[in-house]
Amino acid sequence: MRRPSKSRTPRISADSQRLSALAQAISLASSRHEERAWEQKLDILIEKLLRTDHQNTLDSALDKLFTTDPIAYDVLMESIEAVSSSGTVEHEGQQYDALLLAFPVLAWTRYAIYSGPIAGDTLITIAAQLHAHLLADDTRVALAPTLYSIDQLPRTHAETHALTQRMARAALGEAVLKPMVNPPETAPFLADTRYILAAVVAPAGGPLFRWQSDETPLDIVSVRQSAMEQLRAQAQPTIERLLPGCGIELMMPEAYYVACRDADRAIRPMSVHSAIHYLTHLLGVEADGLSAIIGAFGDEGADIRVDEYRISFTVLQQPEVVYGIVWPLYGQEEDSDETVAASAALIEPILAGGVVDVPPPITQLVLALRANGITDIMRHHERFPMEFCEDCGAPLFCDREGELVHAELPEDTPQPSGHLH
Repeated sequence: MRRPSKSRTPRISADSQRLSALAQAISLASSRHEERAWEQKLDILIEKLLRTDHQNTLDSALDKLFTTDPIAYDVLMESIEAVSSSGTVEHEGQQYDALLLAFPVLAWTRYAIYSGPIAGDTLITIAAQLHAHLLADDTRVALAPTLYSIDQLPRTHAETHALTQRMARAALGEAVLKPMVNPPETAPFLADTRYILAAVVAPAGGPLFRWQSDETPLDIVSVRQSAMEQLRAQAQPTIERLLPGCGIELMMPEAYYVACRDADRAIRPMSVHSAIHYLTHLLGVEADGLSAIIGAFGDEGADIRVDEYRISFTVLQQPEVVYGIVWPLYGQEEDSDETVAASAALIEPILAGGVVDVPPPITQLVLALRANGITDIMRHHERFPMEFCEDCGAPLFCDREGELVHAELPEDTPQPSGHLH
């Protein structure tokens, strides 16, 4: 779920211009009545473009608004995501609301993290667990028979729309879902996310989730948290059997794009934990025997936007970069000028619950490093171009001197089965 590329040159068609105009009209609306009227027109146009696979038209409008009107860009993106992952379907003369859900599973291991077909009895078990704890009584649900890696999820909004419609029909008994044929290869990481996709349908206007079914509770946050705790307790053994040899954490099943964004952010500290755990065992050192060097990386240009931090690991007081991981930035996240020391000073109040606002990404990163025992942390304040190894395509990492180098384990250590993001 990365931010749009700045390099793409938009081609503005009539439909793209209309999309942009409707999104701007919504952002300027002064009443809910006007806003909803514009939203209805926008949703109808988006649905037509998705159904006819005109993804380029949508992308052109998004690219134009990204540079000219960020507020309207957010409006259009939200509308495209909503229409592509939800909708109304008719079955036996009755209208049903449909929503595509993603159930993210954070996994970490020194071995391969499984992705691929899910057995039928496992699908039945997970569906029953979702019904028991999250879904409203009158809903029907269909689960995709594939455990997805991020590389295997739909790549466009049009593909997401087609999958949503197909799975909604399956939930109503009109279609049979089959595992992916020749799925894209999954990059080997020590920490990664797997996704169970589900389509839930309910009679039009009816509740989809249990907390919508009764009179509005006084504390919806607590109700949702309780539902997730119950689901996690029951579903954990089922999911563990899907991912042998892995530590896992189950996240709340949410609307597709929300769940994917939440998982993108949640896997980052897991990646730090897995990398440090891996290196301490592989190199026979304690965590405080490692150093971490943080560099900010982005596209080249006069106004380099930081797209990710790359973290180089060295053995303490040694110059060679032995390992590296990437901490991507998403959405509105931006680089911060905070020093490592200032970030570290915020850790205690965060842990004590005294900081309500989400800290900047650099603080989150330092917090993750220190929580896993790294005490020697250096940050370069210059911004580096996004360079990769010409031979293997691996990202290059900055050493203590600010040179971009290939991360290489010492020759006498066993070679890892994959790299970590």
